[in-house]
Amino acid sequence: MQGWSVNRGVGILVIGLLLVCSGALAKAGEMDPLKPRVPPREQAKVHNWHPSYGSTRTAPPEVIAQGKRLYETVGLCAACHGKSGKGDGPAGKPLRIGPRDFTNCRFHQVRTDGELFWILKNGSPGTGMMPMVKPKGHLTEEQGWAILAYERQFCKETSL
Repeated sequence: MQGWSVNRGVGILVIGLLLVCSGALAKAGEMDPLKPRVPPREQAKVHNWHPSYGSTRTAPPEVIAQGKRLYETVGLCAACHGKSGKGDGPAGKPLRIGPRDFTNCRFHQVRTDGELFWILKNGSPGTGMMPMVKPKGHLTEEQGWAILAYERQFCKETSL
């Protein structure tokens, strides 16, 4: 009986190590939405960044429609964040820190347009989020703002 117990323990240890190495147990979920990702030295500058139409929260329907098309195609957002914005896209599954869940209304309450745009321009250090807006990325500023306007739509609360 003692040999079986040792072999069982080794087997469980091996399975656990395989799961950790595959990322199944290592994934920590998305980063805290209350924690700013923009460096403190950049915060004041990005506070005043807004799209030409005023705010991503009140974007015109045609901008939101453009953002949806971009989010699902050339923006590559849906690959990690998922088509429904829950952070459950196939390319995001193996990441150590999961993609942002855009349905989390608390996230939208605390993040300004400028902060979100800074992330699109610079990526998010320590996560899988890469720069998406030129010069480091492939999207124009107008496309980036449209995507952010669409991302805001994932939050269904109307009191924001």
